[in-house]
Amino acid sequence: MTDTRDAQNFGRLAGDIQGTADNRPPLVLVHGLSYDRRQWGPLLDELATVDPDRQVLAVDLPGHGESPRWENYDLDEVVAAIHTAVTAAGLTAPVVVGHSLGGVLVTMYAATYPTRGVVNIDQPLLVGKFGEILRQAEPVLRSPAWGEVWNRMLVNMQVDQLPQPARDLVSTATDPRQDLLLGYWNEILTKSAEELGERRVRDLGVIRSEGVPYHYVTGYEPDPAYRGWLKSALPELVITVLPDSGHFPHVVHPRQMAAMLAG
Repeated sequence: MTDTRDAQNFGRLAGDIQGTADNRPPLVLVHGLSYDRRQWGPLLDELATVDPDRQVLAVDLPGHGESPRWENYDLDEVVAAIHTAVTAAGLTAPVVVGHSLGGVLVTMYAATYPTRGVVNIDQPLLVGKFGEILRQAEPVLRSPAWGEVWNRMLVNMQVDQLPQPARDLVSTATDPRQDLLLGYWNEILTKSAEELGERRVRDLGVIRSEGVPYHYVTGYEPDPAYRGWLKSALPELVITVLPDSGHFPHVVHPRQMAAMLAG
């Protein structure tokens, strides 16, 4: 399992790399907000079994794990830092795998840099109701009581309903902080849902034009309207539902996730 004590530096990010270069595209793993690369431990263990020696880079996002804090967390700059890490690791055109916020980041990555595939784990690309809730909660989020907002988010993620090993990992491989929430959610707080939606449509348009495969993995059956929106933007999109896994299908079902990524 990934251990943060032995991180390497890849540009501005800390991370781990394993495996050897071969004819398969490397994998790049990007965790979600407040978490770190330790969350990929179960998946990496399964990959070692089903796809030995696959080259995999798991990074800590800026301000997370062993990566340094930034003054602000502009998402385009974060995506550029991920690409710098990919280049520093000697990788080209990876399959990018992102959980939660990482799903947005890898979508942006694939719209900007050479990519062989995208795997978005349970991250809707339209802010919708979440954006409304977040903007209503902004005064609390900017106050000393900011943790109340994050705790409500955890309830919606159904962490308490996860199997015990997954719950333990999700509860320990995390360090929520006010600066991270305000920084990474800044575009949701400052831009309209329409603006953000237009950006995602542009991103998906580039991905579609480049013929990059896109796989959406979720713990719930997607809302029909959202499924329709995704399919209209990416007709070749693959959607996989891994039930009973809440917001963390990669942690609850690492074997199935490894099988998807193998090859």
